[in-house]
Amino acid sequence: MTELSWDQVSARRLQRHGLHTPAAGAAPDAVRVADVVSTMCGAHAQVASAAELSVGLRVPGATRALVRRALWTDRTLVKTRGPRGTVHLLAAADLPMWVGALTALPAPSWERSVVLLTPQQTEQVLAAIADAVAEADLTTAELTEEIVARTGPWAGDLVMEAFQDRWPRWVAAMTDATRRGVICFGPNRGRVTTYTSPTRWLPDFAPMPGRAALAALVRSYLYAYGPATPAQFARWLAVPPAWGKWLFDSLDLTEVTVEGTTAWVAADDSDFPDDRPSGLRLLPYFDAYAVGCHPRERLFPGAAATRALAGGQAGNYPVLLVDGVVAGVWHQRRSGRSIRVTVEPLRPLDAARQRALAQEVDRVGEILEGRASLTVGTVSVGPHA
Repeated sequence: MTELSWDQVSARRLQRHGLHTPAAGAAPDAVRVADVVSTMCGAHAQVASAAELSVGLRVPGATRALVRRALWTDRTLVKTRGPRGTVHLLAAADLPMWVGALTALPAPSWERSVVLLTPQQTEQVLAAIADAVAEADLTTAELTEEIVARTGPWAGDLVMEAFQDRWPRWVAAMTDATRRGVICFGPNRGRVTTYTSPTRWLPDFAPMPGRAALAALVRSYLYAYGPATPAQFARWLAVPPAWGKWLFDSLDLTEVTVEGTTAWVAADDSDFPDDRPSGLRLLPYFDAYAVGCHPRERLFPGAAATRALAGGQAGNYPVLLVDGVVAGVWHQRRSGRSIRVTVEPLRPLDAARQRALAQEVDRVGEILEGRASLTVGTVSVGPHA
């Protein structure tokens, strides 16, 4: 069995995420952006600016404008719900795999406990959604009108609990609609969300068969985040650990040990560098590296576990990454083109790392198309919900 050090694992993950040494090469374009997002297994997009920064950090020379162009003009990216049911930017070419895999996952317990639509009504709503968004970007209100017109008044009944309000009955099918690839996000109309069809990105879109899609997803995950255990993969997808173990057992994977702990990689992907992890990065909210890499105690050592995790959950704080581990938190505040970046290191930074931090702050400004300034001090902002 291959025996690995944590340094080897960390160095490989940094390289594959484009967070080690910025790669030289051709000018950035929408295809390269999509390749990076594919390798990451998606960029969390609950906070749009964080997704743009997360991708831009991995593509030398990229700006948020390029990420937006890839999403809305070149359509090499698609905005939809990915792992854990959260909003992600995914590579459009990967959408058949994602839809095939997500529809093959076990349904969360909360979905099984809330029944607002019969199976027949769900299929009616899904057909109505597909027809309505085939060539249109529709707001929720507009989509409600179109669905009710195609199904009946029952679809618009305000019966679904929504914070301090109620949503129409058809919204209970939204999770299925996203998971099956019937719907994805369209460009915002001002501050209002719109929805549209993934076939506008992939005209011949068809989901990959479930088992093949799951195998491809595991391979992609292990390429970016391996070695990993079934439990870590299950946590990343928000599925039962026992199901994750069953899936790993059904695939051709290679067992390795990382400083005495057993984990897995894809069968033909067991090469690791001998380099030590190096470099300094400012990762935004919900960055894929911080969320997807395990074990947490290695990535968030010592004081980082207390300062940079929220109840054990990664992603709620932007983090300072030094040599592959979390070494602080940071925050940005924007006013026009001015971006004030405050960084709170958890240990002193030597002169070389102070210079690297200043360069990274400049890069944050370039990506977000603003003028960034640095303050080293306490971050007073709490975790993102």
